[in-house]
Amino acid sequence: MTQYVIIGDGISGSSAAETLREEDPDAKITVITDEGEPLYNRILIKEHAKGKLPEAPISIHDEEWYEDRDIDLSLNTHVTSVDTEGKVVHTHDSGEIPYDKLLVATGGTPTQLPVENSDADGIHHFWTFEDARGIRDHADEAGRGVIVGAGLLGIDFAAVCGAQGIEADYLMRGDRWWRYALSEAGAEIMHEGMRDVGVEPVFDSGVDRFEVDDDGRVTAAVDPNGDRFECDFAGVAIGLSFNTEFLRGAGIEQDNGIVVDEYMQTNVDDVYAAGDLTQFHDVLLGEQAQNGSWGSAKEQGRVAAINMAADAEAEGFQWVSSYSITHFDFPFLSFGHPTLGDEHAERKYSDTEWRRIAFKDGKIVGGVLIGDLSPQSKFKQLMREQRVVADQAEVLLEQSVDLDDLAPAQEQ
Repeated sequence: MTQYVIIGDGISGSSAAETLREEDPDAKITVITDEGEPLYNRILIKEHAKGKLPEAPISIHDEEWYEDRDIDLSLNTHVTSVDTEGKVVHTHDSGEIPYDKLLVATGGTPTQLPVENSDADGIHHFWTFEDARGIRDHADEAGRGVIVGAGLLGIDFAAVCGAQGIEADYLMRGDRWWRYALSEAGAEIMHEGMRDVGVEPVFDSGVDRFEVDDDGRVTAAVDPNGDRFECDFAGVAIGLSFNTEFLRGAGIEQDNGIVVDEYMQTNVDDVYAAGDLTQFHDVLLGEQAQNGSWGSAKEQGRVAAINMAADAEAEGFQWVSSYSITHFDFPFLSFGHPTLGDEHAERKYSDTEWRRIAFKDGKIVGGVLIGDLSPQSKFKQLMREQRVVADQAEVLLEQSVDLDDLAPAQEQ
């Protein structure tokens, strides 16, 4: 009987557990997590923090779900080390857990700002359900906010402040929000959306230090220019530090995450990884890539499990990810790898509609859609087909995209 151990019960770990049970009905499957509750929807916790959604719909699995599938779930269990030669996982209170195949799906922990008083009361990071509960409770009574982190996670704090009636300053180091993927034209649509909910973007800023009162609660953020922004609520979202400390000495290759191939295999026999912390071989890009979307993590968990159960390279990971934001009066969606392009094409259609496509070697590698999301499926199709279409950008920027208007692939 094969023994599978999965470290992490996010969507990638849970997806792997479910797939392993389907593929290997007689196996022993153990899922270990340091959280105190089973899988929940990380996408919906932001709606809970905004005060828009109660807790019940956010939970995906209860403990009975694991029991029904004969999966051992160990909550509140901290892994201290992994012996890849002896094939044993060491935990702080459950002793040794042997494995035949191991999946690491531990994700990350929000990075703390390396500035004075960054751990003060009233400064929040946003990743777990417990984080969302704390943010929601504090936001109910907060008066003035500061947000740090000009990316896809930081904008969730802007939405929380807007929904909870907290006027806030959004301190950004550059000249626009998500400057690696958006031009000024696209970013300004997002800036106006923030302003409409009471959040003011502040550019060429950031945080040099936080000020606190005698009780250790945050009272202000001071930026590198010396400007002071009063706040009793602060949200920090500057990225993730991957949870891989327990892998020291395990011989697993890491490079800002765990390096895996398209089969989710690490460089160590019988050890796989899935989810946010993977540097995976993207077969569409032809190079290593990273992606933190829910759909990508779920699919990586499934693919890892297929290959673990088959004890072979049975299925590769090929996925075009997407990430949507529904905080404002207009929708927003990024797909693929919009920051990796070597050339771009974009067009603004109205005050709330804009499109940008990123190309690399003439092929679409990602993009951003604001206002009208309907072209996404066609762009993703072109990505999967790896067609060279950069020279036909005008067709792709038409308000209604018709792939039949593109020159046939063989004629390019």
